[in-house]
Amino acid sequence: MRPARTCVGCREIGDRTELIRIVKIAGKLQIDDKKSLPGRGSWIHQKLECFDSAITRGAFPRAFRSKIDFADLANLKEQAEKMLANK
Repeated sequence: MRPARTCVGCREIGDRTELIRIVKIAGKLQIDDKKSLPGRGSWIHQKLECFDSAITRGAFPRAFRSKIDFADLANLKEQAEKMLANK
């Protein structure tokens, strides 16, 4: 059985290989490309709709149990757009 994770955007369960891991390191959100960075992580599908939904629903502050700066969320979305455009 493969590890399953829940997308914080759409709340659907997906295989770990299909999802992007996001971590909070030194107070900043960043994409964990190798899915191996330490610390609490949240998972999201590789779709901009899921990022938008997670931001709108306030899923990241809930997932990380802390306040998230709006500029940090905008930076995270920009990282995701660049990553998804390269695929």
